Amino acid sequence: MKKIYLLLACVLVLLTGELIAQTGSVKGVAFDKMAESPLAFVSVSLHLAKDSSLVNGQLSGSDGSFLFDKVKPGDYFVRLQFLGYETAESSRQMVGDKQVVDLSRIALKLNPQFLNEVQVTGRQLQSVNKIDKQVYRAEQFEAAKGGTAIDVIRNMPSVSVDGQGQITMRGAQGFLVLVNGKPVQTDAATVLSQLPANQVENVELITSPSAKYDPDGRGGIINVTVKKGVADGFALIANIQGGTPSSNDYGNAERQQRYGADVTANFRKGKWDISASANYLRNDNAGLRDGDVFTIIGGRKTSFPSYGERSFDKYNYGGRFNVIFTPNTRNQLSAGFFAGHKFQDRIADIDYDNVTTEVGTGTVIGRHRYFNANLQNKQGDFLLGNLDYSHTFSSGTKLSFSTLYEHAGLNGSTLNRNIAAGDTTQNTVSTYRNPLDGFRGKIDAAIPIGQGTLESGYQYRLDIQDGQFLYSVKEIGETGFSTAPEFTGDVKAINQIHSVYTQYSGKVARLEYSGGLRYEYANRDLDVHSINDDRYLLALHNFFPSASALYNFDDGWKVKAGVSRRVQRTSNFELNPIPEREHSETLEQGDVNLLPEFIYLAELGIINEFKQGSFFATAYFQDIKNPIQRVNSVFADTILNRVFTNANRASRIGFEFGTNYTLAKWAQLYLGANVYHSRTTGIVLDYVETRENQAWVYSINGNVNFQLTRQFSIQGNVNYLSARPTVQGEDSRFLSPNLSLKHTFMDGALTALVQWQNIGMGILPSNEQRITTWAPDFYTTTNYIYETDVIMLNLSFNLNRLTRQIKLPASEFGEKEF
Repeated sequence: MKKIYLLLACVLVLLTGELIAQTGSVKGVAFDKMAESPLAFVSVSLHLAKDSSLVNGQLSGSDGSFLFDKVKPGDYFVRLQFLGYETAESSRQMVGDKQVVDLSRIALKLNPQFLNEVQVTGRQLQSVNKIDKQVYRAEQFEAAKGGTAIDVIRNMPSVSVDGQGQITMRGAQGFLVLVNGKPVQTDAATVLSQLPANQVENVELITSPSAKYDPDGRGGIINVTVKKGVADGFALIANIQGGTPSSNDYGNAERQQRYGADVTANFRKGKWDISASANYLRNDNAGLRDGDVFTIIGGRKTSFPSYGERSFDKYNYGGRFNVIFTPNTRNQLSAGFFAGHKFQDRIADIDYDNVTTEVGTGTVIGRHRYFNANLQNKQGDFLLGNLDYSHTFSSGTKLSFSTLYEHAGLNGSTLNRNIAAGDTTQNTVSTYRNPLDGFRGKIDAAIPIGQGTLESGYQYRLDIQDGQFLYSVKEIGETGFSTAPEFTGDVKAINQIHSVYTQYSGKVARLEYSGGLRYEYANRDLDVHSINDDRYLLALHNFFPSASALYNFDDGWKVKAGVSRRVQRTSNFELNPIPEREHSETLEQGDVNLLPEFIYLAELGIINEFKQGSFFATAYFQDIKNPIQRVNSVFADTILNRVFTNANRASRIGFEFGTNYTLAKWAQLYLGANVYHSRTTGIVLDYVETRENQAWVYSINGNVNFQLTRQFSIQGNVNYLSARPTVQGEDSRFLSPNLSLKHTFMDGALTALVQWQNIGMGILPSNEQRITTWAPDFYTTTNYIYETDVIMLNLSFNLNRLTRQIKLPASEFGEKEF
């Protein structure tokens, strides 16, 4: 560690030195030609006119301004580049001794790929392909409006969301989430469910991440950027929504409630950029479950089919605040704060009909019918703050510091009652408090060298979670509750990670390239106090290499390739060994010896950008060591134990493609598909035989928009996920079709949107999914059925058209354990 600190000290000394004496300066302002407003954070580079060699580079300030000082006398030009805009260059200028060359405003025009027939349709082509990622504009997915960021990303070609809300990227449930480029150490579904879809600007799928990113996530990285104002002044966007219960409430005890609102405001003036947002969303979900299970213990087979309600009452609210101070083009300071609350009640009121028979003869030797009333509550209060600072030196070198602190107060309970013939035969109460504190601090340096940039940095991560779990039981005939020690205890987890990285990226003629290496030391300390007191330590040293390249051909074709190594870390929930009675037939617990997954990703793809749109196709391969699996075993004749364990190996080889295509001036098509072969092998728990499960899996996400008038459009979209294998069984297909009608008023400032979600009409098998697992001593299959044909109305008011990124803080650690 001393060597690392010494190396960083040397780098800082080098960066702060003035290497070359220079005598002139060049300044100007990056400007949006159409909006007639300054553009912040534009990439500005200074080049020698004689050979176009790079001299210096920087980002424009919040007011669009840039300044290169101490420039040697000579002829120069400036090049400006920004996502969604055509590259712009200044005219050739002579810089003399002590001369200030003012280029004034340099206008950037929107790229035609982003701006298509605006005068006629107001629609934009919505994707861009880069060396390591694809970028999609969220506004093309009308079915997501009024929902959350999950409803946006489920349309990406690499992404699918199943009936249980699990998000997968290229078939992998684990991936790293970034919000405006800031890593989030939390469960993806929980994080994204708290971010309103109306605030999302772009979604970036980073399928070949470089070494500067955290290596977390087996599937890659999803970066979500949210909206803000562009020009000086005040900008505001506000949304309200309401919805009806579905046409079928499945006999649930309560009617569902659906309503919400969110508002985002931005004020920019001079050196200050202030943003704030708040949201509330109530979105209940009616449903039922239909299950069939049997276990075999000795010569006895116990079957316990079940049927009943499985619904959710859920809401969340929160507020975010961020301020950016840019005193000059070389320095920027930002601070942010977030406070929020998330609540979820899961109701599972199930009828059971248990029958016990002799295995050999089938003779019935026992029967028991009962009703299980089950209420599971999860909630959490989240508080976090971040502070960031960056400085750009005259040499073009950029040094950045970033810190983030979070406290999450996580708690919940499960109330479980078995009722037979009107009497409560068993009553259990499981409660927990699991507060978490997390910290992240990092320093990064980016140094222009030759035709590219050398980036290096160090990062420290820490999270501490101290949980208390209590399980109480009252059996029939007992007057009070008693504590069950085998289900009660304390678990404290401390995770620390030190990492350093170096990478170089650049461009030579038509070739773009990037390569780097990240070293990481991770330490896991798990302290369990239950029936027995035990401590479990795990220390890992790992290297994470990455490399990618993209070659541009003349006719709009590109070819790219990439390879990287990643890790899927264990969560504290997966490690917690204290069992929880989730409902009558299921216990849940983690494994203290669970190992993280290590994954090699490789991809090779082509890209074609043409007048009517764009197309890409990518072949990829994943090799996964220690794949984490959630599996079942027999705990008792009517109870399965659901645990986490490592299989031996898993692999995926797949192919994906996506296209945005303008069918006509009034019609646009988006289509994405992913097909892969999945294979998982390994010993599962105490079962003797090695399990191997493999199958082909595919998903399709389609979206078509018809702009019938300047104000009125119709959009239909569908998400389909095929059946896919698990190490013990199979999850069935999942279908979600949607239809949206949109009308704008007041020159686009007011928008009304009507959505028909999860279209079923009693014909389509929408919004339902069957999960099946088996082993020699058990079989279980459950069909989860959720509501269809929900109608939602959204109203959106947009003042001064919010665009670009708001750097609002997002939850870093706590929601992962929700």
